[in-house]
Amino acid sequence: MRVLVVEDHEELAVTVAAGLRREGMAVDVALDGYAALDRTSATDYDVVVLDRDLPGLHGDDVCRSLSHGDRRARVLMLTAAGTIDDKVTGLGIGADDYLAKPFAFAELVARIRALGRRSGRALPPLLVHGDLRLDPSIRVATRNGRRLPLTPKEFAVLELLLSAGGAVVSAEQLLERGWDEYADPFTHTVKVTISRLRRKLGDPPLIETVPQAGYRI
Repeated sequence: MRVLVVEDHEELAVTVAAGLRREGMAVDVALDGYAALDRTSATDYDVVVLDRDLPGLHGDDVCRSLSHGDRRARVLMLTAAGTIDDKVTGLGIGADDYLAKPFAFAELVARIRALGRRSGRALPPLLVHGDLRLDPSIRVATRNGRRLPLTPKEFAVLELLLSAGGAVVSAEQLLERGWDEYADPFTHTVKVTISRLRRKLGDPPLIETVPQAGYRI
């Protein structure tokens, strides 16, 4: 899942981003509203975690812009103002969910994942292919009943391939959805991750390389 955290308090933004990365998400950070719109125009995010009280371009204006555009990203608005009227206003300008500060990190993660499931094509709660099963909600993948010891990136790649339903997924798409802005598109990151994933999945092989196109289950 690709997430954008928009928060002008840099220390908080970095802390939240680091925590979400530990949860297996690909996370970018923007420190103001203008940077947020620049990033959302260039990257297809699943969820935008948006601080409402931003300097310069207010979070409300960012939310309105995103809600009026042709976007797939869901907006989770964060704010220190947590009254009912504030929530009604936030939802009324296009936010998909609303979380008051201070918040429990576990709740933030749960809300982001819930919004991520709504950001694109509806997926079943359990992704299954033969004896391979992947549960996105609890971040567990098994094959023939055996739990697979996957890293967050390996899990993300496997989830993307299973979600494609047999369609080919290019290396560029995997890099876009599974890594953040710091990933080098000219490295063999995806190829190496696919190789490790194949070893952990075992036999018979499940991931097919489609020459000049990408990979598919």
